[in-house]
Amino acid sequence: MPTDPVREDIRTFLTSRRARLTPQQAGLPDFGGRRQVSGLRRSEVAQLAAISVEYYTRLERGNVGGVSEEILDSLARALRLDDVERAHLAALVRAAAPRRAADRDGGVRSVRDSVPQVLDAMTGAVAFVRNAHLDVLATNRLARALSEEALDTAGQPQPPNLARFVFLDPRARRFYRDWDRIAHDAVGSLRAETARTPGNTDLAGLVGELAARSREFADRWDAHDVEYYRSGQQRFHHPAVGDLDLDYDALEIPADAGLTIVTYTLTPTSPHAPAFLRLQQHGRAAAGAPGSDDDGGSPA
Repeated sequence: MPTDPVREDIRTFLTSRRARLTPQQAGLPDFGGRRQVSGLRRSEVAQLAAISVEYYTRLERGNVGGVSEEILDSLARALRLDDVERAHLAALVRAAAPRRAADRDGGVRSVRDSVPQVLDAMTGAVAFVRNAHLDVLATNRLARALSEEALDTAGQPQPPNLARFVFLDPRARRFYRDWDRIAHDAVGSLRAETARTPGNTDLAGLVGELAARSREFADRWDAHDVEYYRSGQQRFHHPAVGDLDLDYDALEIPADAGLTIVTYTLTPTSPHAPAFLRLQQHGRAAAGAPGSDDDGGSPA
C-alpha cells in the first residue's frame, strides 16, 4: 500500500473512478453472477486500457514512475475521465514523480478526441498540434491549406515532422521566406527537448537521422543553441496564394505534457489580408466544402 499522501491520492482516485463504472457502461459483456467488487475489476480496467493487470495494479498502488502520456490517455479512456479528471490524474503523477518533467515523453503521437474539435472551431486561424519532437499530430482546414507541402508524408515516416521538412525537403526554402531563422528555431527546439528528455531514444534517432542527412542541421546542432518557440511573426510563400506574413502563438496543452497548439493569425488590416482570404478559399476548395467558389474565381 502507498505510504505517502500523493501515492495514496492516486490509489483512491483510480479506485474511486473504476468503482463508479459498471461493465455495461464501459462496454464490457455482463456474464451475470455475483460480483465481489463495486464497479470494474482491475482486470477489466487493464483490458480496456490495453495494459497488463500487473502494470495497472502497480499504477493503482501509486507506483507511477515512468508512466507515459499514452498510458494516461488509455487509462482516461478506460475510466471515462473527463478533461478535468484527466488533468488531475496527470497532476498527481507529476507530484508523485518530481523529476517527471525531465523524463516526459515529448514524442507522444496521439491527441485526445476533443483537441481536433478545438482546432476545427478555429475557423479564422491556422491551427495545428505538434509534439516536442516537431511531429504534426492534428490540423484544422486552414493549417492543411497553408502547409500542404510540409504535411506531405510521401517518402518519409509518419507523422509529418517539421524538422524533416525544414532540412530534408527543398521546398521548405521556398515556403519559409526566412528559412534561416526557421532552421535555427527548429534545431534550438530539439536541442532544448534533449535536455528535458535525455534518455529519449526516439528523439536521439531523429537527431541522428537529421545530422547524417543534412550538413546544415549538423552544423547548427553542434552550435548548442536552444530555442523556445512561443510567439512572433513568420513569413511564408504559399505556391497558390503568394506571400503571407502571419503572427504565431504556441500554446502548451496543460493536460497533455509535450503537446502544443500552434496558431497563425493576422489582423484584418494587414496587407496580406487578401492572400489570407485566398488561403481560406483554397482550403475550402481542397476540402470540397460548400462556398469554395463564393467569390466567383479561383482561390489562387
